[in-house]
Amino acid sequence: MFDVIVIGAGVSGCAVARELSRYDINVCVLEKCSDVCEGTSKANSAIVHAGFDADEGSLMARLNVEGNEMMDKLSKDLDIPFKRNGSMVVCIHKEELDGLKVLYERGVKNGVKGLKLLTKEEALELEPNLSENVEGALLAPTGGIICPFELNIAMAENANVNGVEFRFNTEVEDIKKDSDGIWHVRTCNGEYKARYIVNAAGVYADKVHNMVSADKMHIIERRGDYCLLDKEAGTYVSHTIFPQPTKYGKGVLVTPTVHGNLLVGPTAIDIEKKEGNNTTQEGLEAVISKASENVKNLPMRSVITSFAGLRAHLERHEFVIEEVKDAPCFIDVAGIESPGLSASPAIGKMVGDMLKEKMGLKEKQNWISTRKGIKSTKDLSIEEMNALIKENPAYGNIICRCEMVTEGEILDAIHRPLGARTLDGVKRRTRAGMGRCQAGFCSPRTMEILHRELDLPYEKITKSGGKSNIVIERTKGEESEA
Repeated sequence: MFDVIVIGAGVSGCAVARELSRYDINVCVLEKCSDVCEGTSKANSAIVHAGFDADEGSLMARLNVEGNEMMDKLSKDLDIPFKRNGSMVVCIHKEELDGLKVLYERGVKNGVKGLKLLTKEEALELEPNLSENVEGALLAPTGGIICPFELNIAMAENANVNGVEFRFNTEVEDIKKDSDGIWHVRTCNGEYKARYIVNAAGVYADKVHNMVSADKMHIIERRGDYCLLDKEAGTYVSHTIFPQPTKYGKGVLVTPTVHGNLLVGPTAIDIEKKEGNNTTQEGLEAVISKASENVKNLPMRSVITSFAGLRAHLERHEFVIEEVKDAPCFIDVAGIESPGLSASPAIGKMVGDMLKEKMGLKEKQNWISTRKGIKSTKDLSIEEMNALIKENPAYGNIICRCEMVTEGEILDAIHRPLGARTLDGVKRRTRAGMGRCQAGFCSPRTMEILHRELDLPYEKITKSGGKSNIVIERTKGEESEA
């Protein structure tokens, strides 16, 4: 029995969980996957949007700007990388220059600071690799870049340290309310009870909502394809470069990442498949073609991987954050597509404030607002590195040569709150496997560490939970473990 159950451990659910961890209540997060950040939150543009794109007066616009303004303090408190590199919306057709003025005026009304309209010459001076066809640009200096994995994981860890329970591999199958007003949540791992439910289930938020409401919701799964380029291409642009937006979104962008790569994408393809995050040749060709309209001579030979993510799109193109009218004490956090990552801290605060008022919550005296991330050895001096190795020799053993990730970092990822249990779990916490070879060399060594530290048979080690096993059976030596 919990005071609040949050369904979904993506960036919105974990932002809500962290905010609720401030209060003296029992909170549980139910997640159908094996780890946090396994859905929409794991595959996006890693952008903190400035807030000029969303319609004036919309919840999406307000929470975008509020979330953007919260990122500096949040990134320091949670020890995660964040950089305000600024964003530029590029116009390549003279007859469409008025569209930049519309975005500028909308941004000003939304409360975005520092917006500036640039001439062709000013834009090319800031970004020499822009297309020669550029006619002007909108500069938003408050735009930024962040690591979506680290943000999501950090909020989850901080919530967990403050008492929030997380139950993984726990898919919600049905929800009913009894005569006493208590919610009964049936899952694949038994029943949970709660006074309040927060539905932050991403592309599944409609399915969860429809379990309790006669006013049905329908989420459109919008797929976005991306290409990730090697770090040798990471400085090709310094700002996040956008085309002018369309009804399908902000368009194919070109942006540096906080870890030094270059990211190109996404497409916007509506599908009817909640697990349809496969890339397609058509989608990747569209990414390259559209990005090349705004940035010339993109070094696409430096692509090291491609991926696709899903956005939870509603026809009304607006966040839905409200108590369901015919299901009191059930709060939807639905339709959280772009700029959902940017807005996530503000989403957490909004839901926390709603429940504080409805439940009469009192803040804890000992709430912990900060979290220390995994120590990265890449930027240490020789003296600092030697001292660290002397203290813990595991930091002298390089496991991932591309990203220079040590055994010490992987051990930290496994044994910290909500520690990694899969190869992808290690990858998202340490970047082991995210480099040029895409885990070709380090996977076996990472598996050895997971096997040793978790007493986990090799046959049960997975890439990302479920049936994503790496080793199927032993062919020699010891017999397979049951």
